[in-house]
Formats: sequence, structure tokens, C-alpha cells
Amino acid sequence: MSANNTPLTTAVAEHPFPEYQAWWAMGDTFIRFISRAILLHWAAGPGTDGALEGVKHFVDEYVEVVYARRARQNLVEDFVGGIWSEPIQSGEFDALSYAFFRSAFEWLANQRGTDGTALAVERRGFTKRVGQTFYDLLHHHLDLKLPASLDDAQAFQQLQQCIRRVGEFMVAQRYLRDHFGFSFSVNVEHATRQIRQSEEGFIEALHGNGVAFALYEMGYPVILPSAVYLYNTIGEAQHHSSRTIEELFGRVGYTARETDDFDPTALPSDSVVELWEIQRAP
Repeated sequence: MSANNTPLTTAVAEHPFPEYQAWWAMGDTFIRFISRAILLHWAAGPGTDGALEGVKHFVDEYVEVVYARRARQNLVEDFVGGIWSEPIQSGEFDALSYAFFRSAFEWLANQRGTDGTALAVERRGFTKRVGQTFYDLLHHHLDLKLPASLDDAQAFQQLQQCIRRVGEFMVAQRYLRDHFGFSFSVNVEHATRQIRQSEEGFIEALHGNGVAFALYEMGYPVILPSAVYLYNTIGEAQHHSSRTIEELFGRVGYTARETDDFDPTALPSDSVVELWEIQRAP
């Protein structure tokens, strides 16, 4: 991904999300876990020298431009302090996620003095660290039992069960308003080639070809608007649930992530689909 410096107002005008204007309540457990994960890594980088004022500005601007509302008073302070007397609403978390990640992404550009590929790596690294911390909290909360490897069908079934439980959590906590799907049955065209893989053929492809595939489908992910707007204004998005599942695979000894050409901009809100590549970690 590369930034094109599009102003937020322009990105919103070009890619409105009317289906997100009616907010829904987010689950308390998800908010507690994701706030801890974001703030831990934000505080280690941009979260100094009064940076919270910049985050508050981004939240206020985002809620006004995207949702034509005024942000709740002390929304950012309550998120930081882990205090919410009423549930965080979908649009509020969308704005908070946008603001903290934009703050981090801009800080990396200014602090590191990097651009192009190097900056993209730095920014993706931030999203990955947040995902690792969030997964660690979720792993213990759900008491997930990961397989030691992916050498046979039994281990594969165990992995699938863990992924399903992560998905069920994401839906129950309303990170996904509608549904979750992570399928190892793939029949898509990508990068001028046709990829065909059955679920039964996943292990064989993984060990025989060195790489296997999956499709991750999300129904109304709460941060789709801000992911699109960060993509258009900064060049990188948050990928909260994707980085969570990426870490799950990492703990089994595999690298797994969406393909580099993934672009959330043109995808329908009820079916955001990522093509994933999975291979043994080096």
C-alpha cells in the first residue's frame, strides 16, 4: 500500500458508508482487550509529548466528517482510562481506531525518516504488534488449545476449531456485525492465475507446495470505514481481526496473512473477503 495524501473529506465523499450510520453497541470484553493492545504500543511510540491532543482532534474530525455527529465528551480519555459507563458504539470505536492508528502511522513517517517500502514495513509492524497483544489476551480468555503443528488432519481440525472460536467471539462482541468465515476451500483467480484448493487438500498443499491458501470473509467489520479512509489517506489500514488470526497461525509455526494487493476500498460491507497465503515460518 502507498499513501496518496487524499484528505479525509475527499476520501469520505468518494467512499461513503451509509449502512454504518446507524451505530450498534460493541462488546465490553473486546473493547477492554483492544484498548489495552492499542494503547500499549501507541504509548511506546507516538504516545508522548501531548500526543493525546492530536488523537482527540482526529476523533472529533472523524466523527463529524464521517457520521455528521459530535464525538461523546471525554471519549478518548475514557478509552485510555478503561472507563465507560455506557457501551462504546460502533462509530465511536471506528473513530478511536482511526485516530490512534493515524497518530502512529504519522509518527512513524516523521520519526523514522523512512518512505516507500521501508515505511510500509514499519507501519505494518505496528499493526502486527497490536494484533499479537490482542491475541494473547484473547487466547487466555477463550482458553484456546492450539495444535503443536499442522502435520495431519487432526491438527488441522484443531486449528480450525480455534479459528472458529475467535470468529464467534468477534461476532458476539460485534466487531463483526453479521458473520465470520474462514474457509480453506479456495477457487479464485488471483494475479493472473487460478487458485484451486479443497479443504481436504490444504495439508497436502501446505507441505507439498510449501504454500496453501484460505479465504477470510467478514460481514460488516466495524472498522471498514476507517480502514478504507486510512488506506486512502495514509496507505495502511489497521486489520484488527486479520492480525489476530495471523498471530494464531504464528503460534503454530506458520506465517499467514492477506495478499499484498488487498484493497478494502471497493469491497461490499457485508462481504469483505481477503485471500490468505499460509506457509511454514522460516
